[in-house]
Amino acid sequence: MTAGVLGLLDGRPLPRTALDQRLAALRSGPRACALPRPGSSEDRQLTRWVAQVLLTEALCEAVAAERGLAVTGSGPAHLDQQAAVELGSVTAAAYEGSAAVRAVYESVTAGVGPSPADVAHYRACTTRPPTVVWRLAVPGGGFEADPDTLPTALGEALRAAPPGEWVTVGPWKAALLSSRTATFDPDPVPALTGAARRSAFVRWLDGERAHRLTLVQGLEHPGDPAQPDNHHRH
Repeated sequence: MTAGVLGLLDGRPLPRTALDQRLAALRSGPRACALPRPGSSEDRQLTRWVAQVLLTEALCEAVAAERGLAVTGSGPAHLDQQAAVELGSVTAAAYEGSAAVRAVYESVTAGVGPSPADVAHYRACTTRPPTVVWRLAVPGGGFEADPDTLPTALGEALRAAPPGEWVTVGPWKAALLSSRTATFDPDPVPALTGAARRSAFVRWLDGERAHRLTLVQGLEHPGDPAQPDNHHRH
């Protein structure tokens, strides 16, 4: 391992101090008991992972400065599970913890969105036919349900009874109050736009990492098959 160096950004060594501080904060934090045993292979992999997060933050800080982006001092963000998976664990952690990463994300992905063909394809794959929904009263309350999800005998009795009349079939007692036709066709554009932006950012960031970052021995990417603690070899 190159002593005292986290990695190189545009050929300039970055001090390892930030890595040591981040690791110390993790090991003294509320989830310390979940961390791997110090000195173990898993602990070295954790160190590599945290190093990649810090390098991503440093890279985006440099890009934000180059682009003249406003980086606010707001607190950490929170990604939902799908967004975190699409970004990957390193980038997701950097995004959540660094305002500079979020500012660069907004800059890089501004204007990115799904094509009309993407939206049409998504609708074709996900639009459901209209369904009938019953509003039911039961002892102690009420709820809405698809008639086909009810016990067969109860459904038949409710269909035969006048609206609002209580029927009892075996252990079930209910009254059909009303019926409506429901459609499920939400606007897919916001979700597709988010996915497209995350995909574009990952591609851009991968290119920037390849051109501007140089990793040092001992702080390789945890998924690098050439480093000794990567046990997922084929």
